[in-house]
Amino acid sequence: MMPWAVLGIFIFFLVVSYIVLQGTRAALAWRKAAAAGDVKVIRDIAEDALNSWRSGRRPKAVAPDVWRGIQSAQLIAVAADGVRVSCQAQSEYRMLEGRWLEVRNALQEGISIAAKAAEMLLYELPNFRPQLIQLDVYTSFRQGEDLSSNLCILSLQATRDQARTVDWDEWTAEEIVDALDARYRLGERGQPLPIDVEPWPADEPQEATAQ
Repeated sequence: MMPWAVLGIFIFFLVVSYIVLQGTRAALAWRKAAAAGDVKVIRDIAEDALNSWRSGRRPKAVAPDVWRGIQSAQLIAVAADGVRVSCQAQSEYRMLEGRWLEVRNALQEGISIAAKAAEMLLYELPNFRPQLIQLDVYTSFRQGEDLSSNLCILSLQATRDQARTVDWDEWTAEEIVDALDARYRLGERGQPLPIDVEPWPADEPQEATAQ
């Protein structure tokens, strides 16, 4: 009986080792292809990462509204050296003395979302380290009786060199997005205003989807 048990354990470890080896080979192949600028592989890596964030549990250090913004992220374009992503931000309301009051507008939420999303895109994409990211934050606008429109209120393009100057643990979200040269506009009452979306500056051929 004992020899069969030993043989069973030996076979089990062989199978596990084979699975680990195959997984390592696959990861190395993806990493090599992404480093060589294979936009199809880069797109697959980015899509897989965004899907995992959508289905993953919220990290305790991330506010619920910020995590909802992260989970709204959609891949817009890829290039040999970077990715472009769009996400949504909405105002935060609380019931105070029987009335719903806006306590954080969409731009304030968008700044927090953009700071966290930029960090994740730069450092948490498996097997790919983008040298350039673009992040566009959208929110809903309604004018009179017209249907609401989804318009950009914040856009940033950041390089890895810029990211190295950021203290991701100690700086506020506002300090992070300002260091990454984010563009946004404020109205007279401090409300967010629509902005033109930055053109995607990638020089290499890219695959893109419509916004």
